[in-house]
Amino acid sequence: MAKAITADNDSKRQDGYQGGNSIAFWLVHVACALVLFTGVSWSAVAVGLATYWTRMFGITAGYHRYFSHRAFKTSRAFQFVLAVLGTTSVQKGVLWWAANHRNHHKYSDLPEDLHSPIQRGFWWSHVGWILSPDYDETLFERIPDMAKYPELRWLNQHYLVPPVTLAVALFMLGGMSWLVWGFFVSTVLLWHSTFLINSLAHVYGSRRYDTADTSRNNVWLALLTFGEGWHNNHHHFMNSVRQGFFWWEIDVSYYILKALSWVGITWDLIEPPARVRIPAAADARQLKAA
Repeated sequence: MAKAITADNDSKRQDGYQGGNSIAFWLVHVACALVLFTGVSWSAVAVGLATYWTRMFGITAGYHRYFSHRAFKTSRAFQFVLAVLGTTSVQKGVLWWAANHRNHHKYSDLPEDLHSPIQRGFWWSHVGWILSPDYDETLFERIPDMAKYPELRWLNQHYLVPPVTLAVALFMLGGMSWLVWGFFVSTVLLWHSTFLINSLAHVYGSRRYDTADTSRNNVWLALLTFGEGWHNNHHHFMNSVRQGFFWWEIDVSYYILKALSWVGITWDLIEPPARVRIPAAADARQLKAA
């Protein structure tokens, strides 16, 4: 049974992230200080960027646009690849993540929204909710279409296997320097870039569409997160594979998914039609050419 998100358990919510999840989270941050001993090299920084970009795609294209919103179709094999890539980001299991995200859209910025900054403030929406052991349970009833796959259930339960495997592989291939830059530094940057969508994209930015929540478009967050910062667009038409609705809205995950569709790896990409993209008659003239 899902826990109710109400004012009655505010104190528990604020204290709940002081457990084991929180300790591991902060240890990864502390491990970034090892750069003082390993130093900086072009290869290590390149590996750090590569693991950041690859895992950001796993989160944005996989966990978010595919598993949470079914914004495109793919094979069962590539579905598993996306799940593994997303799981290496150390943001818990794929089914856990997608189930909670679907709930977020159902109750966006209402008391039942688990990570609304409007309801619970910056800190809770940024890291508190994901560290709280009170919400570790995966509610499979929220995601029955994906929970039917045994390989996804296994991966959801053993979500530490992919990131630990990645960390070991980096150490074996490049020593401590690759481990620090390619895993610890990259993971911390990945975490906070992703978390900023929850904590800031409902607070700072522009609102093209009059959605029922406070979602906003933020170009800086979009650049950090391969297009996720076009958050008001997303809440206006959440099943779209394309979150940058117009050519000037950079959306790297969409570009990659579109390219994959050209070679048959993805298909049936849901794109926002013109009637959805035009926010109001007053803006139609300005946006007509887009």
